[in-house]
Amino acid sequence: MTTAMQVRLETTAAAEQWGKNALLSFSENEARIHATEATGGTLVAVQRAARRLDGMGVTAVELVGDNWDIESRWSFWAGYYNPNRKSMFTWGLDEGDELTELEARKAASLWVREITNGTPETVSPRALAESAADLLKQLAPDAVSYRVIAGEELVQEGFAGIYNVGRGSVREPVMLQLDYNPSGNADAPVDICLVGKGITFDSGGYSIKPSAGMATMKSDMGGAAMVSGGLALAIARGLQKRIKLYLCCAENLISGTAFKLGDIIHYKNGVTAEILNTDAEGRLVLADGLIAASEENPRYILDAATLTGAAKMAVGRDYNSVLSFEDEMAQKVLDAARVENEKAWRLPLDKFHLEQIPSGFAEIANIGIDGSPGASTAAAFLARFVRDEGRAWVHMDLSGSYLPAANDQWAQGAKGHGVRTIARFLLDN
Repeated sequence: MTTAMQVRLETTAAAEQWGKNALLSFSENEARIHATEATGGTLVAVQRAARRLDGMGVTAVELVGDNWDIESRWSFWAGYYNPNRKSMFTWGLDEGDELTELEARKAASLWVREITNGTPETVSPRALAESAADLLKQLAPDAVSYRVIAGEELVQEGFAGIYNVGRGSVREPVMLQLDYNPSGNADAPVDICLVGKGITFDSGGYSIKPSAGMATMKSDMGGAAMVSGGLALAIARGLQKRIKLYLCCAENLISGTAFKLGDIIHYKNGVTAEILNTDAEGRLVLADGLIAASEENPRYILDAATLTGAAKMAVGRDYNSVLSFEDEMAQKVLDAARVENEKAWRLPLDKFHLEQIPSGFAEIANIGIDGSPGASTAAAFLARFVRDEGRAWVHMDLSGSYLPAANDQWAQGAKGHGVRTIARFLLDN
């Protein structure tokens, strides 16, 4: 049996022998985290310390002492998680609301991190959709119903974007349509719709990515994972609103049946889109989900996607990006992120961005003109598939959801950063 290292949180500096501004000190089976301004402040210091303990090979930890609160405990778990190691972890709480909340966060975030880190061979489009449905069904068996639309059924129901992106793979593309209806009233209005990009592997298609850029593309389903995890956490917190979830799932591969540059997709809402780059496929599948969401006429629509490299260039991998035509909608997500101690930053989206995706053969193209802002024109493309070209809609470009390599706060891979923001958005709006 492994003996857990006890970890105590201190607000004072370490003794001089541990070095100037030392983050950690040790005595027997105990580690002390010294969370001061010099070590990054409490939450950053705790998360950094957790990463260091994991890096030392410490595989069992128990939080002890009186200085821990719910956010510092959570920061420790977020940093201590290692996708390549099953470590033992104890919150240091016996019972109560705080433990219930931490376990709910952990369950939702762990699902997001593990399915996003899963291999592209095991996480197929259908596997992703079914795993998300199972997660939510287990939380609320009487309130959740769903259907999976697959392959040629997508064509029959008019979901041309998902079908065309996924037709190059032998594994059929699918759309998950899930209804969380806690009232049980079939006529209850839909309050909020969530839409997630679920590209389970992105080769870039005929606009093929270089190997280095393709290596992390199992994570291109991070948006689908994030909205599912956010809904799961909100349900665990007692959500009583009717929510519909749409996951747009496909593999973007190269074959004799794959879609090509110059193809034109005819969407269910009448919009036509010319393909000028098959690596700009996320917006093509999200369009179907946004059309379906708009048909429900909910109060709000939120979509989430690992959509553009431009967003990462703008804000790095610490913040998720938020885009909306409406100040109020963008602020709802920014406020949710702030309350939940997650990082989000608004990027520009204006009506003139709709003019920066022209096509000579269709209404719009799937990439912007040279020199246009990539994150903004991608969001403008999506807006064409939302009711009234963007009313009561907000887009999250998940710049901060995945790390190609570990850093001082996060393990390599999925971070789950955004799950709490989406849960809070659902509960507060």
